[in-house]
Amino acid sequence: MIRSELILKLAEENPHLYQRDVERIVNTIFDEITDAMSRGDRVELRGFGAFSVKKRDARMGRNPRTGESVKVEEKHVPFFKTGKLLRDRLNGK
Repeated sequence: MIRSELILKLAEENPHLYQRDVERIVNTIFDEITDAMSRGDRVELRGFGAFSVKKRDARMGRNPRTGESVKVEEKHVPFFKTGKLLRDRLNGK
C-alpha cells in the first residue's frame, strides 16, 4: 500500500472527513515520525511496532564490479521492529 492508497482508504472509511483533511493528518503523522527519528528518538506504536535509528560504523567495503576496496562512511539507518500483535496477525494467531 502506498501513501495515496492509505489516504483514499481512510477517507472512504470516514465519510465525515474531507479527503484533503485525511491527507493532512497522514502527512502530519509521517512528518512527526520522521522528525522524531531525525532527532534520534524512538517511535513506538503499540500493537504495530517501533521505529528507531541504528548507527552503522565506518568500514572498508568492496566495489563488487572492480573488487577495489572503498571506504564506507559512518551512517545512521532507520530500523523497524514489529510489535507482538502485528506478528501474531501475520502468523494467523
